[in-house]
Amino acid sequence: MNKQWHHGNLIRLLENGEEYFPSVFAAIRNAQHEIFIETFILQDDKVGRQLRTELIDAGNRGVRISITVDGFGSPGLEGDFINGITGAGVKFHIFNPGYALLGVRTNLFRRLHRKLVVVDASIAYIGGINFIEDQLTEFGPQAKRDYAIEIEGPAAKEMRDFAEQAIRRPQLNWRALSERRYQRKLKALQKISEDTNANSEQTGAHVLFVTRDNRFERTAIERYYQLAFRTARRELIVANAYFFPGYHLLRRLRQAARRGVDVSLILQGHPDIPIVKWGARLLYGYLLSAGVKIYEYYERPLHGKVAIADDDWATVGSSNLDPLSLSLNLEANVIIRDREFNRELRGRLIHLIENHCKMMALEKVPRHTWWRAVMSAAVFHFLRYFPRWADLLPTHTVTLKKVKIENRNKLDLS
Repeated sequence: MNKQWHHGNLIRLLENGEEYFPSVFAAIRNAQHEIFIETFILQDDKVGRQLRTELIDAGNRGVRISITVDGFGSPGLEGDFINGITGAGVKFHIFNPGYALLGVRTNLFRRLHRKLVVVDASIAYIGGINFIEDQLTEFGPQAKRDYAIEIEGPAAKEMRDFAEQAIRRPQLNWRALSERRYQRKLKALQKISEDTNANSEQTGAHVLFVTRDNRFERTAIERYYQLAFRTARRELIVANAYFFPGYHLLRRLRQAARRGVDVSLILQGHPDIPIVKWGARLLYGYLLSAGVKIYEYYERPLHGKVAIADDDWATVGSSNLDPLSLSLNLEANVIIRDREFNRELRGRLIHLIENHCKMMALEKVPRHTWWRAVMSAAVFHFLRYFPRWADLLPTHTVTLKKVKIENRNKLDLS
C-alpha cells in the first residue's frame, strides 16, 4: 500500500480512557455502514463489556463489523463473551491464537499490537489505548496514562482500507524484501515527509498513516523517528513507555542535543514491568552526557507512545521504542503536521514534566567502570537483538483465525 499524506483532516487529542472510550463508543452508536477494530488487549471487564454491548447493538441494526484481537494480549475470552458478538453478525478474529504448553503461552512474539478503530471510513482512532479498564483513572494507582487521537477526514479512508486488507490478506510472509528494493521505498517515504511543508497552504491537519510489519514496512516507523530527530531545530519531546531503541535512534538523539536542540525524554518511573526501568537506565549515562534531558514519570505507569518536534511535527500511535515494537510487533502510528495539535500535545507533556516527573542528573548515574560497560553492552545487545533471534525460531506459524460459534460454550477456531 502506497503511503501518502492526507490533507484537510480534523484531529482531536484523547488522553486516557476517560476521553477515549466515550468518543469511540459514540462513533460506534452513530455508525451507519461498517466498523473495523484492531486491538492488542480486549478483556471481559467493565470496558470490554461496554464495547461488546455497543457492537451487538450496531450489528443488530445492520452495521458490518470486523474486530481483530491479539492471541497473546487477549487470552481467555470465554465463549459466552464472544457468542453475543458473533451472534449479532460481527466477524471476530484472533491474530496468532497460539496454544499453551504446560500452561505457558507459546505465542510470545509476532504480536498484533496496533490499536485502530475506523467507522464508516470517515472517522478513525489510533493510539496506544486498549479496551481494558486499567486505562481508566478510577482503576487506581496502576491505571495507565496513555494517548490516542480521533481523526475525521481523508486519512480515515486509508486506515479503513488498510484494516480491510489486513483481514483479507493477513501478513503471514515474514521474509523481508531485498535490501536494495526496501531502501528505494524508504527514500520515497522520506521524500514525502520532507516535502510536506510545500502543502502548508492547505487547511486542516496533514496526516501520514505509517505501519510496521515484518515484510514491507520493517523499519518505517523507526525511520520516521530518525527523520524527526535529524531535522529538528529547536525542540524534541519524546514520551515512550518502553524505551530501549537501537544505536541509530540513540545517536540521533545525542546529535540533536549537541547541535542545540532541547531534547527531553519522558520515561517510566513507576513501570508496570520492572525490567523496563532497569533497561532504560542502562542508557542514561550515554544520553545525559550529550545534553539529553531525561524525566521519569511517577504519578502512575506511563503507557503513551507520542512525540513532538519543533512547532508542527508530532506522532501518536502504538509503537514503543523497544525491541518488540521495532523488530517484531505489527504497529501503526500517524505522523501529524499541524501547529495547533503540536501545541496541545506539547502542553500536556510539559504539564507532566512540571508536575509529575523527576529529572535525572548525570551525577546520580552509577559511575562508568569497565565491568559496568561490559555488562551494559552485553545486556543491551541481548535485549536489542533477542526478538530478531526469536523470529528465526520455527516455533509456530502466524495465523489469523475467524471465530465461529458452534454452541454457547464452545469456540471453533478452525
